[in-house]
Amino acid sequence: MSLAEHLASGATTVARAWTVERRDGVVLGFTDHDRDLSFDGVVFRASTGLTAQALEQTTGLSVDNTEAVGALSDAAISERDILAGRYDDARVSLWWVNWADVSERELRFRGRLGEVVRAGGAFRAELRGLAEPLSRPQGRVYQAPCSAVLGDAACGVDLGQPGLMREVALAEVGPDGERFRVAPMPGAAPGWFDKGRLEVLGGPAAGLSGLVKADRLRADGREIVLWQRLGIDPRPGDLVRLVAGCDKRLETCRTRFDNLLNFRGFPHVPGEDWLMAVPRSGAANDGGSLKG
Repeated sequence: MSLAEHLASGATTVARAWTVERRDGVVLGFTDHDRDLSFDGVVFRASTGLTAQALEQTTGLSVDNTEAVGALSDAAISERDILAGRYDDARVSLWWVNWADVSERELRFRGRLGEVVRAGGAFRAELRGLAEPLSRPQGRVYQAPCSAVLGDAACGVDLGQPGLMREVALAEVGPDGERFRVAPMPGAAPGWFDKGRLEVLGGPAAGLSGLVKADRLRADGREIVLWQRLGIDPRPGDLVRLVAGCDKRLETCRTRFDNLLNFRGFPHVPGEDWLMAVPRSGAANDGGSLKG
């Protein structure tokens, strides 16, 4: 019997079950039934405090959306993991399933987690449908800085080149969680990691990364400052990887990375000052630059 036939029978034993697959490979199963269910190699845990609101689905390419609501607990979804970003953009699948015979089930939703809001020991997670990426802006933007990300396919720089990445242990972690001290790194000039990344390789914050705001030399080593605190603070001694930064300027692309042919900006596009420029009496209005 199919799930549709079971629903048509009038006396139903239907529950909802969903999986959350994080980017680190961890797969969690949940159900709003009062007993655990199991299918497709996943155990769907009951009594996790997780439920789903009404699902909105439409024809065409408009975005399907719903929400998952639940309590934070170490046994299910912990606040620590949410703060660490481990559920960001996680894959979500939702089934209607006959709990008396789990072979009778129907996939009702597939998408990803969007914004997660925490309040009062609970969380509310937005579920975004598969069509959601179609609403994102596409194409290139005419701007002076490069639009590529250092090391991606558009940039083409091989981050495995000597000097572009360094792995070091943290010597000190500041009380604000944004400042770190590492040992001196010969051959890396001050500011080499500005606008780069810090990736945590070991300890409780392993897998997290942040953007570098400042890279400064100190008498006792090197100071790395992040734009934003990581969800979980690293500890002194944890191994991190520092990736060189790029300020998106044409000159930097040419001199630091020898990658001018792949520059993805438009450095000669006139800026806003050009729109405000007007001829001036007494000046040489010969068709040349109005700056001066």
